[in-house]
Formats: sequence, C-alpha cells, structure tokens
Amino acid sequence: MELKFLVPGLDEITSEKIVAILQNRLSQEQEASLILKHAHWNVTGPDFIAVHEMLDPQIDIVRNQADETAERIATLGGSAEGRPDDIMRNRTWKGLDLTGRHSTIDYLKALCNFYDSFIADDRKAIKELDELDVISSNIIQDHVQDLEKFQWFMRSHLI
Repeated sequence: MELKFLVPGLDEITSEKIVAILQNRLSQEQEASLILKHAHWNVTGPDFIAVHEMLDPQIDIVRNQADETAERIATLGGSAEGRPDDIMRNRTWKGLDLTGRHSTIDYLKALCNFYDSFIADDRKAIKELDELDVISSNIIQDHVQDLEKFQWFMRSHLI
C-alpha cells in the first residue's frame, strides 16, 4: 500500500496498519448496507411494513459509516477500496446466506447473526486501533454504538 502522505504524529508503518484495519471495516460496512437493502426488498409477512421501513434508516446509517471510514482512510494518506471486488477480497466474515423472499422473522434472525459478527469485528478493530490511533478508534466506537442499537431494535421483534 502506498500512502500519499502521513498525518503528523503517525509513522508510515503505523499508518499502514490503521488503514488496513479501517479498510476491513469499510468493506464490511459496505456489505452490510447491501445486505440490509436485500432484506428490505425481500421481507414478507404480517410485520412487513414495520420491518421494511425500519431497515431504510439503518441502511443510511451504515452507508454514512462507510463514508466516514473511507474519509478517515483518505485523511491518513491511503486510498479507500470501495468496489465490489474489494469487498470480497477484504472479507474476513461470514455473509448472509438467506436469499429470496422470507418472513420478517427469518430475515431479522439472519441479520442479527450478521450483526453479531459485524459488532464483534468492530470491537476487535477498536482494541487494535486503541493502540495505534485513538481518533480512528473513536470513529469505530461511534459506529458500534449505532450497530448495537439497531441490533436491539431487531431483537425486540424476535422476543
């Protein structure tokens, strides 16, 4: 990876580590927005409209998280990789196996499982970033707070 410049106070090796961690988070954020939109289009059943409408704001939140992560990568002198091939190349998590039209309950269960991994991966990144760059860590911490809140919304439908 070639950095175009360095942020004052960070050396090249540290910056490269931070960018690599953030790139992984960016790819999962991008995939999450696609998965959420897929669920939005394909949920069915009595709770259809509630879940369908609940998903759109979260899609926007996750897309904004991806934008913030990509901009942090650029701020650090890196280049954000945002193409579909990049998402797949950077993938270290299990995707969503549910395809086609299914009940809101099936999709919410599948999304909760995806979010378990998404949140755990963000928390792991936070621990790594705490040692490298508190600014980048704080960004991902804010993202986790939003993800946990949305997972609570989904779980509330499943109780």
